[in-house]
Amino acid sequence: MLKRLFTYTLLFASLLLCTSCFEILEEISFNKDGSGRITVTANLSKSKSKLASVMLLDSVNGHKVPSRDDIDLAIKNAVDHLKKTEGISNIEKSVDYDNYIFSIACDFKSVANVNSIFKEMINNQNRREKTSFSTTNFSYNKVNHQFKRHFKYDASIKRKFNSLKSEDKKVFNDASYTTIYRFNSSVKSVSNSGAKIAPNKKAVFMRVPALSLITGQQTLENTIQLINN
Repeated sequence: MLKRLFTYTLLFASLLLCTSCFEILEEISFNKDGSGRITVTANLSKSKSKLASVMLLDSVNGHKVPSRDDIDLAIKNAVDHLKKTEGISNIEKSVDYDNYIFSIACDFKSVANVNSIFKEMINNQNRREKTSFSTTNFSYNKVNHQFKRHFKYDASIKRKFNSLKSEDKKVFNDASYTTIYRFNSSVKSVSNSGAKIAPNKKAVFMRVPALSLITGQQTLENTIQLINN
């Protein structure tokens, strides 16, 4: 199953490397008891015309172009993995080849369940590439009503980026990583200066350019203090 997850990740990495504009969207609707729903979306719609042509090719700039069958199978394998993960339920997938938007969503009993989804994969990545990525992406303290998005920068990200060909580097020029967290309680404060609290105080939004994440200029790290109301 781990091998299938790697395949799923690599397939979409290959697809992303064939386009010049994409967004990864991480959404969480969070409940007071620590449960919630997470949706992760790869939005390549701004490059859909180019991708429609790319999908007819075998490879671009030395990168294999995944077929629709490859992508469908990879998503199915990812969904099958989620079904076997403790605390995960109500799994849904969305595949839109007209606009090239792909997403997977699921309910979780606690953020620990979300962290466990890719824990083994991250640990293997760290051993193989001698990196130090954290397996804890989220945490929630029920006592002080504090939600955290963890992110530990690893300098190897920049080194790997610098080793890419010039054409591959251009892919990240207009790419971004966006997080949207919604809560039942009001948000009192956020620690990341790039994060914005919604006018209704019930959501936090942040968009970070991919290059800023790669170079370590910006981070996804954020502590969101909720009001117990």
